[in-house]
Order: sequence, then C-alpha cells, then structure tokens
Amino acid sequence: MRAIRRGARGAAVAEIRGILVVLELLDDLPAADPSVQDPEYDDAVEHAIREFQQSRGLTVDGEVGDETWRALDSARWRLGQRALFHTVGDPYVGDDVRQLQERLLEMGYNPGRADGIYGGLTATAVAQFQREVGLRSDGECGPATIGALRRLGRKVIGGRPQLLREAEAFRESGPTLLGKRIVIDPGHGGPDSGNVVPDGPLRWVEADLVYDLAARLEGRLAAAGMRVNLTRGPHPASVVSDRDRVHIANELGADLLISIHVDGHRTPLADGVATYHYGSASGPTSVVGERLAGLVQREIVVRTGLRDCHTHPKTWELLRLTRMPAVRVDVGYLTSPADRQQLIDPAFRDRVVEAIMAAVQRMYLPVEADVPTGSIDVSLLRALTASEA
Repeated sequence: MRAIRRGARGAAVAEIRGILVVLELLDDLPAADPSVQDPEYDDAVEHAIREFQQSRGLTVDGEVGDETWRALDSARWRLGQRALFHTVGDPYVGDDVRQLQERLLEMGYNPGRADGIYGGLTATAVAQFQREVGLRSDGECGPATIGALRRLGRKVIGGRPQLLREAEAFRESGPTLLGKRIVIDPGHGGPDSGNVVPDGPLRWVEADLVYDLAARLEGRLAAAGMRVNLTRGPHPASVVSDRDRVHIANELGADLLISIHVDGHRTPLADGVATYHYGSASGPTSVVGERLAGLVQREIVVRTGLRDCHTHPKTWELLRLTRMPAVRVDVGYLTSPADRQQLIDPAFRDRVVEAIMAAVQRMYLPVEADVPTGSIDVSLLRALTASEA
C-alpha cells in the first residue's frame, strides 16, 4: 500500500483515527465537528502514530505503511472479543492472539513464540489445555476456553517460560558450530539498492556492500563447519521481500538468522553500529535473540571502533516471523564520511565478519565457559570444530 501521511483524507484516515482512539492515543472528534465526515491526517494523528510506532518497536516515521497498518489492525483486538482458530494460509493475527500465547506460556504450554499469529503450535497448545480442563479439544479459542484460561493460575515458576525454553534449547545444542545452520541475509538487492551515496567519480551502494559482507561471512562460517545459506544472490532479478526472507529461513529450519544492513541519514554526522532483536517496550522479547544482538554489537564495537549505538527491540517482520533467534545489524552509516571510509575498505569488512563469527561462537558456549569480548581468535574456529568432530 502507498504510505498514508500528514495531509491525507478519506476512509483510510478515518479508520486509522478510529483505531488510535480505541488505543487511547488520540482524542475522538466531537460529533458536531464537520471534519468527522472527512477527517484529516493532521499533526495530532502523526504524533499518535509516532507514539504507537515507538511503543511497538516499528520504524518511527509518522506514516502508515504496510507494516504500521498491520500493527494497527492487530492492536485493535483484545482477548475475548472474537473466537480464534487455526486457518491455513490466512491465520488470525492480533494482540488478542499474543495475549492468548502469553497466557499459555505462563501456564506451561508451548504455543511457540508469542508473535500474535494463531498458527499450528498455538492451536496445539490450546487443544492440550482444553483436554486438561475437560473442554472439547478442538484447538479453537472461544468463550468457554477463554473463561477457563482466566480462572486458572500460572504453572511455571522460577523464570519466564519463554526464557527457559529458548535457553534450554541452546544449552542442549552443544558448544560447537559444526552442523548448525545459519541464514545470512544481505539486505536489499535487485531493484532495491538501499542507501546510495555518490563519492566523487564513485558511487557506493548499500546492497553491494552488504552482499560482500554476507559472502565473506558465509565462507568463514562454512569453514568453521556451519551449514550456511544466503537469502539472495548478488543481483536478484526482483525485490526480495522480508516475508520471502522469513520463508527461506523457516523452511530451512535455521538455528540463527543474521541480517546485515548499512544505515543512512540526512545528516552526515550520524554514525555508528546498532543491532536489533525481536521485542518491544509493551510486548514479549526473544531472549536468545536479545543475547545474540548484544554479543554481535559488543564484538563489532570492540573489533572495529565504530560508535556504539546499542541494541534495540523491534517488531519488524524479519525479526517477528522467523522461528529462530534473529538479529539485524546496521554496520555503520554509508552517509557518514568516517564510516564510509571504513566500510569501503575490505580489511575493515573482514574485521566485521570476524566480530560476527566470534558472537555466533559465544552464543553456543555455556555461560561458565564464555570469554571476554574481543578475545576469541576466529582463525582457530575451524581447527576447533574439526577436532571436536
């Protein structure tokens, strides 16, 4: 959809305003106001959208594009307002589904990640709960099931259930990289070049730089024994959407996904590296993804000297819809002369690759065997995994 922004009018703006009113982010227009019939996307709406985007871990631009619209549409629902059941191809999506998943997790059932999508795992968890409380075990969440969920207390104690599940799965997988599958996602590609910066007679393109980083990382991780896949080639014929990238990673059953981008800004003073994981201020977080983001961020900062712009939770589809821990790292600003000078240096890109490799290895080390940031010699990873094999 074309982004809806300040100055727009029409039915879509009326629906956006209505949702913001329900979410108590915007005051309703008085019925006597003639603009009720044709409301405007004014300053108040833009401010409310920015507040909504910030709370949901979306890109904060004050406009309603595809992802913000889907988040708004999801946010209007509360658990109990509609019956929920699993449908193939067009699942129910909404805050009510996320609330259900969180409740199931608290009670010790496993609906998978609390991503707000009523998929097969959620339906199975609901059916298991229904069996245990004497309801018809059909995997559908109607009034009787919701009533039973609200009456019963939580079962899991000693930590957040999602944290326990994800941490245990990683602990059981062992410390070696050998045989583990990772998907490397070079951002943009094809008709989508990402950030493009002219530099004298040259022209630096984000899509090309991140593909080079991804290809270098692919080779190094493969040499360390990992099974590595890229989400695109160097010059795809068409745009590879985030959902396409998610589908590739999920179909491969990847253990990790790392998406590589280079940032850009209208001011050349913006610089530094930032890493993102699934989560938001008002919702669940992928705890393993959060740990991976922290390791990637710290290793890159120590090994390259880039400014530390920290880690941040986001609900971008690439992070939310993947079934494995996923992070996106923005390695510097192409629009920053200082960062750009480093990014175009192959030796610098090798240091970035070594930092990501070190972070991936540290993900699989037991907590008691972890090492200080910047201390892993990644040239030894191949020999280590070979000897362990």
